[in-house]
Amino acid sequence: MKTEITVIMLIFFAFIALEIIFTRFFSKPGQTRDDALVEVIGTAMLTLVTQPLVLLGGAGIAAFFAPQAQGALENWHYFSVFALFLIFDDMLQYWWHRLSHTVPWLYKLHRPHHNAAYLSIRVVYRNNIFYYVLMPGLWFSGALIYLGGGWVYASYLVLKMTIIFGAHSDVRWDAPLYKARWLSPLMWLVERTISTPSTHSAHHGKYAADGITNYKGNYGNMLFFWDVLFGTAKITRQYPKAMGVENLPDTTAAEQLIWPIVKVTPIPSSTPNG
Repeated sequence: MKTEITVIMLIFFAFIALEIIFTRFFSKPGQTRDDALVEVIGTAMLTLVTQPLVLLGGAGIAAFFAPQAQGALENWHYFSVFALFLIFDDMLQYWWHRLSHTVPWLYKLHRPHHNAAYLSIRVVYRNNIFYYVLMPGLWFSGALIYLGGGWVYASYLVLKMTIIFGAHSDVRWDAPLYKARWLSPLMWLVERTISTPSTHSAHHGKYAADGITNYKGNYGNMLFFWDVLFGTAKITRQYPKAMGVENLPDTTAAEQLIWPIVKVTPIPSSTPNG
């Protein structure tokens, strides 16, 4: 697992390097004084504290309720265990993400991810710290690791995070591929299978009326297929000109990171954009 974590970090820093070369990594358009603070603390908390503890917690719960099942998946076929992670991690994350845009108090935990006026590798882990503590997919992943799926989770996580990094980065890797007409059939399949800069930037678009933004859809993290399957997909092969959320009240870095411990704005009666 240490090797895979190293690979993920190398891919993460590779996207940072690409943004430094091709975009404005350190000074994004619309960036505020609090943005870097929220991003650095949010990223550090998830990767160093929250995710390891929640995975251990999920494994501990599985050990408590099913001690006899430890290692039960070790002899399963690789792709069978991979499918379990797709369902119990990625699909559950799709529904958690979708629920976070539906339930107002959950949206308070997810708002920091959309508070940025830009899309970037910087915002991948940008969420309230309690958002990940409550994320069902992480708990189930810990349980699957206890059941013997750790050998699959390592490679699954590398693939998943590579796709998520690529979907959030403002280095739009899909744009030149869309321009090649002979690749159009392949891209038709790709954009309906995994998250891409085009489909995911639509989810981060600021203006619902721009014809591209799909703030109440395009929830997929690794697989965009969940949006296709559950009717929340919007594919335009275009990119919103502005990122963020319309008509949000001002907030602080502290509220973004540790709401409800710090409360500046009230819970809205509904989530933005419908």
